Amino acid sequence: MRARFLLAIGLVAASTAQAQSSVTLFGTLDATLSRYSVKGGPSQTVLANSGLNNSALGFRGTEDLGGGLWTGFWLEGAVANDEGSPNGFNFMRRSTVSLGGPWGEVRLGRDFTPTFWNDAIFDPFGASGAGSNIINQARGTATLPGRMLFAPGFGANNPNYIRASNSVAYFLPRTLGGVYGQVQYALHEQSAAGSQQGRFVGARLGYANGPLNTAVAMSTSAGSHPTTAGAPDIRSANLGASYDFGVLRGMAEVTRESYEVAGARSTGKGYLVGVQVPMGAVRFRVAYSTWKVDRAGMPRAGKLALGAVYDLSKRTALYATYARINNGNTALLPVGGSATGPAGAATTGIDLGIRHNF
Repeated sequence: MRARFLLAIGLVAASTAQAQSSVTLFGTLDATLSRYSVKGGPSQTVLANSGLNNSALGFRGTEDLGGGLWTGFWLEGAVANDEGSPNGFNFMRRSTVSLGGPWGEVRLGRDFTPTFWNDAIFDPFGASGAGSNIINQARGTATLPGRMLFAPGFGANNPNYIRASNSVAYFLPRTLGGVYGQVQYALHEQSAAGSQQGRFVGARLGYANGPLNTAVAMSTSAGSHPTTAGAPDIRSANLGASYDFGVLRGMAEVTRESYEVAGARSTGKGYLVGVQVPMGAVRFRVAYSTWKVDRAGMPRAGKLALGAVYDLSKRTALYATYARINNGNTALLPVGGSATGPAGAATTGIDLGIRHNF
């Protein structure tokens, strides 16, 4: 009798625990047939991924601790579904554990940076595929041959542009009347004297209510440089906004990034304007973005992107994107693929694809 009673208590406790916690498997598979070309150079046709949204596989879960407290985890990795992830699967997209309550959330691990959020949220193309804004492209490929959009000799690379590892972050609670924000600090974990590569500190503050969403973000990151032993501090700041007019959603962003090497300063500036226009099951997307180095004769580029998304269902969509980059001076930033050709040549790209969320 006593054994049956204890078994019943155990089943009730297990059922209660199960009701207070949840684990979800989620992901995105996105396949795109892409065509890239450089004026006066070669062209390339590929079957790629992540043309509309990034292909990924992940697990997330939460547990109610009572008294308004909760804990959660998020593990997400990139999936190269066009090749079957030949380099192996990992959780480099996000790997965090959180403790939250009425006071907000503390999040530990690898996560998106505050300044990158504005580059993605206020881009009609979500910083993905051929239409990804040129601010995202320039900041992510500063040191690659032919793609340098900073002044020659200033090819600093920011390993914490999109995500920061070993980070501690705090997020404001979602009960502040539309105000949201976060602060994030990433440890460099370097033992060598004077080396701080990997260190990051950033913050973001925004307001979202009704049709308006706007946010400002700032960060300082210890970067790397191909010819300098030290890690120059890369300082970034951006301001983005979107407004839903009903018939269309307008988006805009302005960004600035600078750093010093050997006492000389290089500064890059970027601008973005765009719209999303819903018409039934179709969403049209248009964006124009620019990036330039704030010095005479230095690289600069402008990008026009046009696209359409047709929703077959809530989870599946077909899409098409066309993008063209007009490079100036010594810039040769590609829409995608490998950039070879004369400096300053225009580059184009086309995506035709399908995306499925699960």
